[in-house]
Parts: sequence; structure tokens; C-alpha cells
Amino acid sequence: MLPHLQSDAELTCTSPVLSEPLLPAPRWFALYTMPQSENSIRRLLDIRNIESFLPTYEVQKVWKNRQKVKTQRPLFPSYLFVRIGNHQRSIVLSAPGALRIIGNSHTPLPIPDREIEFLQSQFINRKIEPYLDMVIGKRVRIRSGPMEGLEGTLVEKRNSFRFVLTVAMINQHAAIEVSPDDLELIRR
Repeated sequence: MLPHLQSDAELTCTSPVLSEPLLPAPRWFALYTMPQSENSIRRLLDIRNIESFLPTYEVQKVWKNRQKVKTQRPLFPSYLFVRIGNHQRSIVLSAPGALRIIGNSHTPLPIPDREIEFLQSQFINRKIEPYLDMVIGKRVRIRSGPMEGLEGTLVEKRNSFRFVLTVAMINQHAAIEVSPDDLELIRR
């Protein structure tokens, strides 16, 4: 013990600024949900002040009465993205229909902010759709625009080029139409 201190209790800091534990910055994680419950979980998390993101795409359906209706569907069925700190995991997992946060056997693994920013960007307002049949193609990088540096796979569909973003953490894919001028081949 230091000679000028009366007791061990004087060694503790009582400053409100220094006594609060430093929490790590929130990160994006993929939340695996019960099928078709992504929207209800998103609404519940909004009420609980948890930032969430559900990427969707538009589908035109023809009903039995031949009426055409546009609906929004989840881009990655049964997945919702949440931005949380470690202390908020239990809040997210307590939502009815939330099954688990994707990760390895020990801990949830965050999704790079760049991939979420891409899904949230105006760039995505082009025709986006799920890409379920991943084919072996050339790895490319977007070389200009708001998503410069993002890597994906190049495929061709109906005489137009598509950039396929793979969210590796959940093994899901999304295809978006891009100009070949915006892409560069990745040489490995």
C-alpha cells in the first residue's frame, strides 16, 4: 500500500467518466430467423431500439383473378442483419422467432460494414434479386462509384452483366446489373 493513502478503497476511481466500462463499437451480425418471420422480428427490434436491416427486392405476382401485384420479399430468406454490441445479444435472441446469430462454435462473427453499406446503398436501387444458383465465374472488383473496391463474381444473364455479391458469413448471394466499364478482373 502506498504510504500517503489511508486504505485500499482510496485506490478505486470514483469519476463517473472513468468508472463506466468501455463498450466495443456495435458491429453488424446476421441473425438467422424462423421462416417468414423476418419482418415481425425487425419491427420488434425497432421497438427495443436495436438497429436492424432487412434487404428486400420487389416481385410482381399474378393472382388467380389475373390481377398483378408487386410485393416486397426478403433478399436473403430467414436472415436479418442487426447492428449490436456484445451486451445486446441476449435482447436480440429473446425476440420470438430469432434462432441464432451466425458465427463459429464459440462466438458470433461480424459481417464487414462494407457489405451492409452496399446492400443499403442507392446503388442497390438498380434491379436486384436473389441469386440462388451460384455458378463458377470470374472474380471481379467494382472499380468506380460508391461501392469501389467491393469484390464479387461476374455472371451473364440475358445479354447483360450481373455482379454477384456473396455475403460469405451466411452463404447467400445477390445479383445486380452493372456496366462492364465499372468492373475490373481480379488476377490472383
